[in-house]
Amino acid sequence: MQMSPQLHGIGESAYRRIRTDIVFGRLAPGRKLKLERLKSDYGASVSTLREILNRLSSERLVVAEGQKGFEVAPVSIANLREIASLRQLLECRALEQSFRAGDMEWEGRVVAAHYRLASMEKLMASGDRSHTEEWKQYDWQFHQALISACGSKMLIDTHASVFDKYLRYQMIALSYRGDIASEEHRLLMECALQRDSARACEVLTRHVAGGVEHALATGTIT
Repeated sequence: MQMSPQLHGIGESAYRRIRTDIVFGRLAPGRKLKLERLKSDYGASVSTLREILNRLSSERLVVAEGQKGFEVAPVSIANLREIASLRQLLECRALEQSFRAGDMEWEGRVVAAHYRLASMEKLMASGDRSHTEEWKQYDWQFHQALISACGSKMLIDTHASVFDKYLRYQMIALSYRGDIASEEHRLLMECALQRDSARACEVLTRHVAGGVEHALATGTIT
């Protein structure tokens, strides 16, 4: 869903800020989205905000309550499991295509993205949680790099949308699995360089499932 032409600029900036605040948990699940408060916080007009919230509603990050307004989409265990399964399905398909088509430039992107992520994971492992959002951004970039040669913009865009919903749950649970996840990321990089998509899908399936169970173990999602 595209913004109206006149809403590019301030409207697009406000959309991205609100969306990011939802994905990173700064706007909590179930929070009422009052237009006047949003106008003050994001510097957009009420009419622009309505269009933004309708756009986010179509992405299922916001719920429209009829005449009552809007609120941030709720979370649930069932929804997390459904999102995780969809991510596994899409990402495995994209990995297969990307591994088949990837060239040396693609390999370079994967290695560089993994280096950044691994460096941030070392900080997280040391107990430093001040870079949590940056860590998750590098996590996103690494998984994006792995599938970036798949040749399908629609697949990449759909995967990105599902990944963001999965990320929202991780941010709500502040879920960090330490060495297990770091090793899985290393294995995924190795699989990419070896073009072993079958093994990569096995690692990815385990990686996502482990993330779900770790997030649920925190007790923050009911």
